Formats: sequence, structure tokens, C-alpha cells
Amino acid sequence: MIVRSFSDIENTDRHVKSASGTWESKRIVLAKEKVGFSLHETVLYAGTETSMWYANHIEAVLCTEGEAELTNDETGEKHWIAPGTMYLLNGHEHHTLRPKTDFRCVCVFNPPVTGREDHDENGVYPPPELDAWGDPLLTEEG
Repeated sequence: MIVRSFSDIENTDRHVKSASGTWESKRIVLAKEKVGFSLHETVLYAGTETSMWYANHIEAVLCTEGEAELTNDETGEKHWIAPGTMYLLNGHEHHTLRPKTDFRCVCVFNPPVTGREDHDENGVYPPPELDAWGDPLLTEEG
């Protein structure tokens, strides 16, 4: 059993702040826990814009606080996301999030992330290294 609080994660290597300065994420469950997914609490800052494309992951996002406009960059379709709204990027959609207020959400990734990921120039997290069973290979530091 694992029990972990946000205060346990604050200012550790599980508390990731983006190079872009548009978001921060507390990585609650990671690939090294070997449960098949990762779980994060992420805050995207009001008045920013973050373009993402999870080419190597599926992500489900549940908004718990704040409001944001979500745009499917492939179709131009826009959605208003508010507390209690979930979106699932099951088609690896290119998307952009524009928070009106600080936007707090809980995110689940499959395959799980290692915890050090940040978006590259295309908005992508790197692909996980997988073993023969589809599980992420872990480095000595992971």
C-alpha cells in the first residue's frame, strides 16, 4: 500500500515545474510504482497557453478547480472545461489549453510517466522505454 500526500511531494523531484513556466505538476504515482498508470495533480496558470500532443501516451484529465478553453488543434473544435468536467485524449489529439483562471486538474497517463517529463518543442512527452511485457524499463534513478 502506498499513502502519499501533496505535502510529501512539494519541492521534491516529483514536483515538476515546466520549462515554459505555464504549469506545474505533482507526480503522485509514477512508472516506478509498477501499477500501469501514473497519476498527477497539475495546475496550469491563468492567462497562459499550453500546446500539447501526447503522441506516446493516453491522458484522462478531470478538472477540479478553475476554468479553461480546450481546443482540438486538429479540428478547431473548442470546449469549455470547468470543475467536474473530464476530457480524454484517446486519439493522441494535438490540443491547446488556455486557462481563464488557475486551472487545477487530476491527470492519469498510460503508459505511466517516470516523473521527469516536460513537453518538447512539439508538446510531446518522450516515449517510454518498454520491456517485453509493455512495462516501462526503469533506470537506476527511476
